[in-house]
Amino acid sequence: MSSLNSVEKRVFEELFDLGSGHVLNYSNKTYAEFFRECVGIDIYNHKYAFNGDSKGKRFRAFWELESAPVVGKVLSELLDLWSCENPTPDTQDKLRYDKARSIAARLQGITSGSEPESTEDDFIKQQFKNIDVGQIGLESNLEPIVRNRLNEARHCLKADAPLSVIFLCGSVLEGILLSVANQEPKTFNTSKSTPKDKHGNVKRLPDWSLAELINVAYETGFIKLDVKKFSHALRDFRNYIHPFQQAMTGFNPDTHTAQICLQVLRAAIAQLIEKRRRF
Repeated sequence: MSSLNSVEKRVFEELFDLGSGHVLNYSNKTYAEFFRECVGIDIYNHKYAFNGDSKGKRFRAFWELESAPVVGKVLSELLDLWSCENPTPDTQDKLRYDKARSIAARLQGITSGSEPESTEDDFIKQQFKNIDVGQIGLESNLEPIVRNRLNEARHCLKADAPLSVIFLCGSVLEGILLSVANQEPKTFNTSKSTPKDKHGNVKRLPDWSLAELINVAYETGFIKLDVKKFSHALRDFRNYIHPFQQAMTGFNPDTHTAQICLQVLRAAIAQLIEKRRRF
């Protein structure tokens, strides 16, 4: 079990409003997808239903049953999404968030000397000059597509079309990470986070989800913690390409959300170029 004490549990109960039975804006489908992609767990397995069947009750069962690193990883990913959905929290929620971050880090065994975490403001203020996707080393037939989609995302931001920006940025990020993985198969297929199928075999690279590509790219040093954190938020936002999913959650992105997503893509490209230069 995770070793969360009653006080620590209350922090997450209040921050995620678990008493309502919900967890953030997840539907049953996206909740199941989140756990499967994040830690390979079927949260709708009957063993997580001993407290009840709601998402909040299954979450409580999850942190009672699973190990500290697994619970810490899930909490950390949820906190990433919470911070993107709540860019200007009130004082009380900011205190809860900071406390929750330290708890999630403890569960994962992350010490204060680990890579520092960027705040949303810090991240979006970063400047990336002369970003050229050609320096990543993409396949020749993929590079012009990536360039066109990146330019289109910039135009959509100027045209106040945030949902289009999110979808374009998500698709480009997945494309460039898969391209890098295809060129570095040994590195990507032998990391601790490398995804496996139900038989324990490493999944084929084309079958990897965006979440899996992000996690392994971070673990292998192709992207840094800030890009990993905000890439997962972009991945969640991109799932709203399905109109019914957006209607169920009431997701309504604004220009600020779109700016974060485009910044994720810029930062990822910059970090991948930096990694390539070190080879």
